[in-house]
Parts: sequence; structure tokens; C-alpha cells
Amino acid sequence: MYLEHVNSPEDVRALPASALPTLADEVRAAIIERTSAIGGHTGSNLATVELTIALHRVFETPHDKIVFDVSHQSYAHKMLTGRAAAFLDPARYAEASGFSNPGESEHDLFSMGHTSTSISLACGLASARDLAGETYDVVAVIGDGSLSGGLAFEGLDNAVELDSGLIIVVNDNEWSIAPNRGGIYRSLADLRATQGASEHNVFRALGLDYRYLEDGHDVAALEVALSELRGTDHPVVLHVHTEKGHGY
Repeated sequence: MYLEHVNSPEDVRALPASALPTLADEVRAAIIERTSAIGGHTGSNLATVELTIALHRVFETPHDKIVFDVSHQSYAHKMLTGRAAAFLDPARYAEASGFSNPGESEHDLFSMGHTSTSISLACGLASARDLAGETYDVVAVIGDGSLSGGLAFEGLDNAVELDSGLIIVVNDNEWSIAPNRGGIYRSLADLRATQGASEHNVFRALGLDYRYLEDGHDVAALEVALSELRGTDHPVVLHVHTEKGHGY
């Protein structure tokens, strides 16, 4: 078993690429077992297992900053940043909350339970970095369901004005609490249908650079895509198509 030996992201980066699908299976099994016992956000977390592994393979937290929107995708992140026992040992389930929590780990930057916040928070982190003359990557992870929130739109708008290095990962599993409705979702559907080539691209229309990855559960492809964006000097969206509840 790989997961029980992961005490930090350095351990994830040390694994051979061939071990990553097995690690993903172990993380997914732990999510299902724990949430079956004490509740929690199952489907959204299952969708981002491979994405989270790839994020921690490419970026080096806490030096690099990763912000998960609403915390509902953060369970795999918690496991890969020293809290695996809280998902593997029923006697220790209470040691990790269901949300991002700086009191638990230096890898968690904010306590949050409200949707649509990650892009704006990431803009603030990037601005602070630039004002301090420092160099590190800032990554916001946001689900497609959260994009309908006004603060998410403000974040996208400000990211363009910021005109600095910022990576926005849109985890598109085609669901929110209920099916998504509205114009932005028609744009996302067109982008999925055209492998990111549609001229109806809400992100490019705002002035953001844009990349698309169809298989959001291909950990190797995710690692390559994120590696290509590491060190970017401008705001870019990586639109990743995932399946809510993948592997359940």
C-alpha cells in the first residue's frame, strides 16, 4: 500500500509514475470508506483524485500555493499532505475536518466552506507575491458548479487585470448540487464537445489564456499539462473534464 507511507507531498513526488494509478485507487477507496462511515462530500472529492496527485507532483506546497474552492475537493489533498491516517484509521477520522483548515496543516491556506471563493483568494495571493518580489506558483481549483457564483466571475475578471502568473484549474464534472443551468454552462458544453476548440469560449472572451484536457482522470496527462503551466507569467485556465463520483 502506497498511501499509508505518504507523509508529505515529497513522498508523492518520489513515487514512480507507474505507482500513481494504484495510489489513486487507494485514495479513492479511503474517501468512500470514510464518507460512508461519517458522512462528507463524496462525489466531488472522487472527481479530483488524479488531479490532486498531479498538482502535488508538479507544485511544491506550501511554497507554491493551491486553493481549493469551497473545500469540497480537498480530501485527497489532505491525505497527500500528512493526514492520510485520518482517512485510513477509523479511530482517527475526527482528526481531519471536511474543509480546508490552516490549523491542521501549513498546506491549507484558508478555512472556507463557501463556494466561488478560490479565484479571488488566489488573485490576492498572487498580488501579495508580486508586491513582495517573490516567485512561486499560485493555483486556484474551482468546480464548474462554483463558476455561477458572482465572486467567481469577479475573480476571473480581476485575474485578467492582474496580468500576472496565476493558474486556474476548472474541474468540470458537469454537476453542481443540481444540474447546471445558464449561459456559462452552454459555453462549457461547447468546449467539451470541441475538445476546447469552440469559438464560444467564455474564458478567452474575458482575456484569459486557455488550455483543455478531456480526460481528467489520466494522471500522467494531468502532470504534463500542469508542468507546462508551471512558472507561467500570465493568468491561464486549465479546463479539465472529470466525472463526479468517479470510481464509485
